[in-house]
Order: sequence, then C-alpha cells, then structure tokens
Amino acid sequence: WSEVVSEAEKIVGYPTSFMSLRCLLSDELSNIAMQVRKLVGTKHPLLDTARGFVYDSRNNLQMRGLVILLISKAAGPSTAELSFQHNMVSGIYSSQRSLAEITELIHTAFLVHRGIVNIGELKPCDGPLKDMQFGNKMAVLSGDFLLANACTSLAQLQNTKVVELVSSAIGDLVQGIYYENSKSSEENCLTDDISISTWKEQVFLSHSALLAKSCQAAMELAKHSAEIQDMAFQYGKHMSMSHKLHSDLQPFVKESSSDTMAFSLNSAPAVLHQEFLGREAWIKQIQELWEAIKAGKGVTSAIDLCCCHGNRALAALDCFPPSEARTALANIVYAVTRFP
Repeated sequence: WSEVVSEAEKIVGYPTSFMSLRCLLSDELSNIAMQVRKLVGTKHPLLDTARGFVYDSRNNLQMRGLVILLISKAAGPSTAELSFQHNMVSGIYSSQRSLAEITELIHTAFLVHRGIVNIGELKPCDGPLKDMQFGNKMAVLSGDFLLANACTSLAQLQNTKVVELVSSAIGDLVQGIYYENSKSSEENCLTDDISISTWKEQVFLSHSALLAKSCQAAMELAKHSAEIQDMAFQYGKHMSMSHKLHSDLQPFVKESSSDTMAFSLNSAPAVLHQEFLGREAWIKQIQELWEAIKAGKGVTSAIDLCCCHGNRALAALDCFPPSEARTALANIVYAVTRFP
C-alpha cells in the first residue's frame, strides 16, 4: 500500500501529506495545537487523532485527496475546457486541487469530531475529569474550525453543482456517523440483526459518500460529461467500499497474529457470518466469535465482496484513456483487494 501511494504521489506532482498545509499552518490551528498539548498524560482520543496527522505511516489519512487528484489527471480536460488548459499543472486544474484539499479538510474535521468521549463512561485511568471535558471542547471547536474552512473554500469554487454534491456528502457523513455513535456503546455486545445490504448502506454513508461525490465533483469542475462523472462516482464508491472491507478483514487474515486482534461486531465478516449462521445460532456462538468467524464463510465472503467492489471500481476506469494516473488508480484498488 505504501509503495502504491508513494508512486501515485509522484504522478500528481507533490506528496499529499502537504494537502492541507495552508490550513494546518494557520495561526488559529497553531493555537489549537498548543491547547491540545494540555491533554498529554490523558487518554483522550483527540491526542491520537493529532498524532495521526503527523505520523501518518499507517492510516493514510490523505488517501481521499490523492484519489481525487489521480482521477482528475486520468480524465484530463474535457473538450469543453480545452481552451483553459493553461490553468492546468501536471494535468490537473487548480480548482480540482482545491477540491482535493477541501475533501481532506472535511474528512479530518469528522475525524476530530469523532474524538469526543462519553464523560459518563470514563474511568479514573483515562485522566482527570476536567482535562477530558477540556478535550471534548477542543474536539468540537477544532473540528468546527476545519469544517468552516472547508465550506469557505468550497464556496470559492463558484460551482453550484459541486457545492451541492459536497454538501450532500457532508449530510451523508453526519447520518452515517450518527448511526455508528448510536451503536458505539454496544461495540462489545450483540449487533442488531442487520443484513449485508443494510451494512453496505451504512458504510456508504459513513465511508464512501464523501470520496464518491468528490470524484464526481472533480469531473464537474473540468466540465466532463454526465457519463464520465458517473464513472468517477462509481470508482470512488467501490474503491472506498473495498478499502473498508479490507480494513474489516485484517483481524481475520493477518498471518502473524499471535493474539486475537480487536474487531467490531459490525464489521463485514461478522455481519456476513451472522447471515449465514442465523440469529439464534449466532447468539450461542458469541463467546467464541473470533475463531468462529475466522473459520466460517464470513471471511471468504467478505474477501469476495471486497474483490467485487474492486472489480467494479476497475470497470469504472475503462472510460478513462490509458495513463500513469489511471494505472495508479488501478494499483490503489489492487492494493486493497490483495490478501495473504
């Protein structure tokens, strides 16, 4: 994965770790960073989120922006925009680069907002109550600050359809995260009796909508046809679905795992295992769930589903002309659909 990302960054012109540099170096965010230092010594999740922005070797927080830049370069200018090619750098319009930054800011804002803890569930080892309350305030304010910056930049693109697309993606994120939060207290309990189709709907809202609609918006900024816009949407949707499935599968497919890894009962293998097994038998097996899922059909079915979404993402690329950018987009799919 790291090699794929590194090669893709060379194609789009600069490392995406600098995607939000203008915002991150602002006086306002520097002040927020100073305030977050007060949380050192506590277990407030905002600290881990902040560390992830700096030491981004594992989580690849900038993946969404990179995909938007790649699909913009892969599509190139439309015939309606040929006269404006002088505004392109490395085959990408400046407005598309701005959209990539906006998408990353929105994603980052929601990551920060997710770092709000339930004060009622705190343990003494988590840290002093006043520090945890302070951390919650910082998570709300800094997330709001990033989201406000993203919305301001979005308006500056001066494209009504793009504003509508990205705004609807923010609404999807809120809806998806609301569902996740309503289940967070049940993370180690039995899941609802949900089908894989319901799981897909929920994952689309919380993980795929932002990338899918931003890819479509990037095509709109270059005045591409409705067909190209739809193919860009399909790539963003199915690639991010594959990415989520790949993440869900890690506790069950990693070969070097000596201990059982933590996993969510709402992950794809768990949901698929429940479908194959039936609700009553699922409840009886709950104490031995990790081994049962690993040995059952949930893992293989989730791998198949991951590859299915990957193939659909690759199919969406067929309408783009061959290029380094298109190859990089395909390599991203291969990276999240390959298992040991």
